[in-house]
Amino acid sequence: MKNNKLIAPSLLSCDFTHLADEIMAVENAGCDMLHLDIMDGHFVPNMTFGPFIVSQIKRVSKVPLDVHLMIEAPDMWLERYVEAGADYLCVHQESVVHLNRVVNRITELGAKPAVALNPATPPQVLEYVLEFVDMVLVMSVNPGFGGQKYISNIIKKVEWLARFREENGLNFLIEVDGGINRTNIGMLSKKGVDVFVAGSAIFSSDDYKKTIEEFRELL
Repeated sequence: MKNNKLIAPSLLSCDFTHLADEIMAVENAGCDMLHLDIMDGHFVPNMTFGPFIVSQIKRVSKVPLDVHLMIEAPDMWLERYVEAGADYLCVHQESVVHLNRVVNRITELGAKPAVALNPATPPQVLEYVLEFVDMVLVMSVNPGFGGQKYISNIIKKVEWLARFREENGLNFLIEVDGGINRTNIGMLSKKGVDVFVAGSAIFSSDDYKKTIEEFRELL
């Protein structure tokens, strides 16, 4: 199991009129990967961007891309997003009928498979795919918009996943996305979270490097 904790700024909260500059700024500030939220206006009530923008981000980024598909029928788009440059490719359990097949297909395509859970979805639904995934994303807000308030009872899911991982000798990463800030990042780390997606907490700050360094101290 990895001991290092990873910070993944969510580009959903950055200034898209200066996207390349924002990417360079958070990378220079010490982030470990970039979190890209793909929304289709159907699975979630918002729209963002598609594989073309992912490919452009890949051109300028020096860290891995954590691509989060908040879309209907993600199995139709796996090849496109891997080709665009996804290092981790995350699908929602709630939007996939044949989850084992999709997870295995992501692996075949050469990316690392991840599965996301909405706040109301119990982690037990993933019991029979956890040995095949590289990461589980626990949503701590209802997906669709940035800047939402953290839903505190998702900690029960983190605890279950950490316990299951330990008891079964697995090594998937546990990621949390939504409302991550100075008040909860330390507690989540102690409970077993490995990857912290932070959007507004980083991009709304005056100093990205200082904010990321403060997060690391709390971890």
